Order: sequence, then structure tokens, then C-alpha cells
Amino acid sequence: MGLEVALWRAVAAYRGLALVYAALVIAMNFGGYAHPAAGWAVLGVMAAWTAYAVRAFADPRRRGRTLLGADLAVAAGCLLATAWVETAENIAAGRPTLPVSWVAAAVLSWAVAGGRRLGVTAALVLAAANLAVHAIAGTAGGLGSRTFNGIVLLFLAGLVVGHVVRLALEAEARLARAVELESATRERERLARRIHDSVLQVLAMVQRRGGELGGEAAELGRLAGEQEAALRSLIGAAPPGPAPSPGAGAGVDLRPLLTRRASASVTVSTPATEVLLPGHAAREVEAAVAAALDNVRRHCGSGARAWVLLEDGGGEITVSVRDDGPGMAAGRLEEAAADGRLGVAQSIRGRVADLGGEVTIVSAEGEGTEIELTVPRPAVR
Repeated sequence: MGLEVALWRAVAAYRGLALVYAALVIAMNFGGYAHPAAGWAVLGVMAAWTAYAVRAFADPRRRGRTLLGADLAVAAGCLLATAWVETAENIAAGRPTLPVSWVAAAVLSWAVAGGRRLGVTAALVLAAANLAVHAIAGTAGGLGSRTFNGIVLLFLAGLVVGHVVRLALEAEARLARAVELESATRERERLARRIHDSVLQVLAMVQRRGGELGGEAAELGRLAGEQEAALRSLIGAAPPGPAPSPGAGAGVDLRPLLTRRASASVTVSTPATEVLLPGHAAREVEAAVAAALDNVRRHCGSGARAWVLLEDGGGEITVSVRDDGPGMAAGRLEEAAADGRLGVAQSIRGRVADLGGEVTIVSAEGEGTEIELTVPRPAVR
């Protein structure tokens, strides 16, 4: 994404500026080093790694564990080299380490790549290296406020930058999704106007004329009516909601899966807000509803109507499928299962039971049938 590219460019700019600052500090202090030539050697390593890291981190395919680990290792190594280059007196006096603030670039890289956890982890490694410099030089007892402040700043950089980066990337992803949804909604509205002005009117006319003519024309009219209802449901359905945030549990909105089952003989009613289920659970509920509607068509005749109602109970969802057919006599389902006809048992009860839910069937002769599917809903976002 554009924001991520900008973040890595900012880290690259920081590397370059921090390298210039480290070079100025080494140039000012090299006369007091125990090994002045080694100080310039460390600066050469820092310059070479800066040039390589800027190019490497610019390539998304190379921003893996290997590059991040190498970046942190080079920063820690240059920091530890201070114990050999500097004198113990200068270290005890609080003189800056050789890389100074250049090492913070590794913390920023880890924070941008993995958020606050990786940022704090990198800060912890460099804090340990900073303390090791004093331990090697024998000045651990004289740990000054400057060293302590530097360690605190590293932790704050890893924590704050990592947190802000994650929030910024999530915000960018949501904005991109919102723009995509707005574009899709406008296109849906444009198509809906054109369909309403042409296809829907033709289907409505075919349905009306077919009913007037009777015979085979009436059947064609009925089919045209079903397609008209399906098209109206499709163009009137709410667009899908925003995609889940990165790292969030993925959920599927059950509403569009059920509304596409609507027709001239099937009415589907859903809540105005999303009803999210895990993808597998949503598909199984849809399949169970499809099996229930198939039973209505098969056993109640072509003239029967059905109503599908989706209810969101928070911790569970309930789907009711009711028809105005002839109903069933008591014990009919048990007889069907005994005869090996397991449509309801397997297609409906089996699916819902696998999801940890329950199926309730209420029916009586001449009063239609109502099938109620209740499924617990895990936490999805």
C-alpha cells in the first residue's frame, strides 16, 4: 500500500540522517579513542549497511526475518564495538556510543514490519547491547542517566511507532475498502436503473400476459415472475459490509447468502445490519435453508409460498423457514427416516448439529410447516 511505502522511505531517510550525525560525532571524538582507526572502520560498516539496507527494505519481497535479523545484528555489533574503540574513562563519563542514534533505525524497521511487539523486542536487544558495553568496559556501576535515557527512548520508539503504524495501516485498508464499496454501490444503482427500465418491465409484462392467456403461457408467466422477483432481490440487496481488519477473525455476512434464495414464491426477511458467521458455518446454514426450500417445492407443489426469516440474537442466530403447504402428519419424519429417506435428517438436522445448533420442526396437517434453525455464533469481527 502507499502508506507502507512511505513508512519505509521515512525509515530510509532516518538511516541516512542518523549516519551523518554518527559521522560527525566520530569525527569530533576520534582523537580520544583507544583505537581511532577502529572508529572509522565501524563508521565504514555503518555506511555500507545503510546503503544496502535502504535498497533491500525498498523491496517488499526481501523484508523478511533474515533481513530484519541482519539489520538488528549489525546495529548491535556496531554498538558493542564501542567497548573496544572507546576508553573506559570516556564510557564512564557518558560519551555517546559510536553509532549514537543510528541503531534506532533497526527498532523502527522492526516496528514497521511487525508492530509494537517486534519494535519492543528489537529495543530490548539493543538495550542489552548497550548495557553490555558498560559491562565489558568495567563501568557497569557507573551507568549514567544519558545511557538510561537512550534505552528508554529505544523502547518508546518501538512501542509507539509500532502501534501507530498498525493503526495507520488498518485505517488505510478500511479507507480503500470504503472507496471500493462506494464504487460498487454506484455501479449497482446504475445497473438497477437500467434493469428496472428494461428487463424487469418485460418480465412483469410476460407474467401478466401469461396469466391472461393460460395454459403453457401461464407457466412461462410464472417462471418470468420468479425471475423478476429474483432480480429485484439481487439489485435491492445491501452491498457487502467492510472487510475485517487485518488480523481479525474473518466473518461472512449471512444476509446475501439467504436473500439470493428469494423468488416470487419465497420471501426472505433479514436484519438491516450484518449477521456475521465463520465462512464454513454461513455456507452450511445456507445449504440447510436451501434444503428446506427444496422440500417445500417438492412436497407442497408449485403454488406453495415460503417465508424465510433471519434473526440475530447476539450469541446465536435463528433462521425460520415457514410454508403454507398441507403440513405433515405426526410421525411422518420418523417414517421417512426409517424408509431411508434422510433429506431432513441429513441435509438439515445433520448440518445444524455439526455447527452445535438445534432444529425445531412444527407442523400439522393443513397448517403448513415451520422449520427453525438455531446456530450458536462464535465471536467474529
